[in-house]
Amino acid sequence: MINQADTLFVLLSAAFVMLMTPWLAFFYGGMVRRKNILSVLMQCFVALCLLSLQWILFGYSLSFAPGNGFWGGLQWFGLNGVGAQPYAGYSATIPHQAFMVFQMMFAVITPALIIGAFAERMKFAAFLVFTLLWATFVYDPLCHWVWGEGGWLRNLGVLDFAGGIVVHTSAGIAALVSTIIIGKRKNLKHTPSPHNLPFVVLGTALLWFGWYGFNAGSALAVNGVAVNAFVVTNTAAAAAGLSWALLEWIRNGKPTVFGIVTGSIAGLATVTPASGYVSPISAMIIGISASVICFIAVAVIKPRFGYDDSLDAFGVHGVGGILGTILTGVLASKLINPAGADGLLYGNPKQLLIQLLAVAVAVTYTFVATFIIYKLVDIFFRMRVNEKDELVGLDLTQHRERAYTILE
Repeated sequence: MINQADTLFVLLSAAFVMLMTPWLAFFYGGMVRRKNILSVLMQCFVALCLLSLQWILFGYSLSFAPGNGFWGGLQWFGLNGVGAQPYAGYSATIPHQAFMVFQMMFAVITPALIIGAFAERMKFAAFLVFTLLWATFVYDPLCHWVWGEGGWLRNLGVLDFAGGIVVHTSAGIAALVSTIIIGKRKNLKHTPSPHNLPFVVLGTALLWFGWYGFNAGSALAVNGVAVNAFVVTNTAAAAAGLSWALLEWIRNGKPTVFGIVTGSIAGLATVTPASGYVSPISAMIIGISASVICFIAVAVIKPRFGYDDSLDAFGVHGVGGILGTILTGVLASKLINPAGADGLLYGNPKQLLIQLLAVAVAVTYTFVATFIIYKLVDIFFRMRVNEKDELVGLDLTQHRERAYTILE
């Protein structure tokens, strides 16, 4: 039976998550050099358009239609049979289309996160093809494994409340693969500073706001689990942002605006899989852990290995998603969500093993599939712009536009 309050809640949450992709564009856009900001905005916005259509045509069916353990069927192609009545396999209190459109926004933002790895050096046409193929052959099957009816990881009992595996781990690993293959940006003697920090802060604040829909909305109902997810989302973000600033203060002598907002995003990404299963105190632990581990990934590991993850998509989302998925297996409690499972600290070590297996599977599959997709697209489109276009900037060379008409 349809519950009007639940339906309104899920639709509003879907709207919040939809806006996260443009807000991500501002977050990423402020971090790149001024000659490339429009290219990032365009990539994020076209992902919203392209993947919305892919989801309607076949993405939703491949991800959520009853099929086998590895791949959804095509019986919901073009939303055939997806209407105003609930589908009990996912939610008995909201229309099936409401669930579909909520999940659509996850499918949109996940490939958009990868943009942070290859920003400032990928051809627009190649980006379009890569994004469509990656969504179809990486996101959709992984989504079915973890969340889809009959998915083998779902049947195994993996806990991923709002996308630690499906969204952040997959996007982060794809980002790592992409940045290694595409190579470093040209003529960089040092990592460039964000050209517009106010845009980065604005993007962060609005992403934080949207994350309430991302995590709390995943309860799919107005209930205590949704409220708890809202609270722990805020808690982890706050703990991670403050911890990152303190780490910078200790290591570099000064805390920075860029550091505190990066830490907050790391906390949000890390708490995502756990948000429906852990207490506020556990969320503090997750947030602090996220800041420490992601800080090491960004400030120590990346410089040591020398890969050019332009906007730290792997260091924040990939590392955060993996860490959060593992910590869910430690800190989850059925006292928070009876439909979940207890973690290691509550007497269930098996759950940690399931989480570790899911991480290993997601990392391996995403790495291999992304590598193959990248190489195939590169054969036909050449993924990287030429050196001259890169030096001029993608705004002019890919879109014949510039963001700023007056030079300071």
